[in-house]
Amino acid sequence: MPQLNPNPWFLIMASSWLIFLLIMQPKLASFNPTNPPSNKTQSTKQPLPWSWPWT
Repeated sequence: MPQLNPNPWFLIMASSWLIFLLIMQPKLASFNPTNPPSNKTQSTKQPLPWSWPWT
């Protein structure tokens, strides 16, 4: 079965992972987020009780 032969595909997979880890990842990690998270505390409003007409 030719699909079980890892000779050509393992080198392609290993080289693509090395390219991603060594070249692409540092470039992508250096970008600043356009909307950084804020330090505001979330104000949670208490929900109003539902007035059921049959109670």
